[in-house]
Amino acid sequence: MRLPAGRSVFLALLLVLVAAAPSGAADRVIVVLGDSLTAGLGVARDEAYPALLEARLRREGFDYRVVNAGVSGDTTAGGLRRLDWVLRARPDIVIVALGANDGLRAQPVTALRDNLTAIVTRLRAAGARVLLAGMRLPPNYGTAYAGAFAGTFPAVARVTAVPFVPFLLDGVGGDPRLNQADGIHPNAAGHRVVADTVWRGLRPMLDRSAPLTHRRS
Repeated sequence: MRLPAGRSVFLALLLVLVAAAPSGAADRVIVVLGDSLTAGLGVARDEAYPALLEARLRREGFDYRVVNAGVSGDTTAGGLRRLDWVLRARPDIVIVALGANDGLRAQPVTALRDNLTAIVTRLRAAGARVLLAGMRLPPNYGTAYAGAFAGTFPAVARVTAVPFVPFLLDGVGGDPRLNQADGIHPNAAGHRVVADTVWRGLRPMLDRSAPLTHRRS
């Protein structure tokens, strides 16, 4: 039987999250909640920035598993609806990288603000620490809307008192060398830059976590 596309995505995500559930006390989970920029549209899964973050965590001696919960086309409203699935993984940290599609669809910034606030609040209430990533729009969306859109992310971070990455695509957006032909989605080199950007926000959050005390054979 052919499942509806949306249901197929959710079922696939559930399988990933269940597989990522900690198998032991030393194995912690970081979930990256995002859209196609996180899912790694157009690149191999191990080239997408969540996989690169996990590889770096292991190299630097932190026992974390990173779950890529990116769904192409997702909005902040969709991310809010997916929180039950995300929380099944019992994440220690959730990186929230949503909002690009809200902006591309010119949705009201009030809805963006309310959804992001609800996402952060609910994750924190469940015991997860949150890193919020900001997003910006091209100037052709108009100065007023683009400015209000970009300003929503730091405002939510400030009100909810969570760590903040000012711009997920810092150094990548607008650079044809780091993007695919569509000019929107990072290529493999671009994802490496994104991973470095997110790492700068994530690394201080790991100071309160126990480092790896054993190596798997």
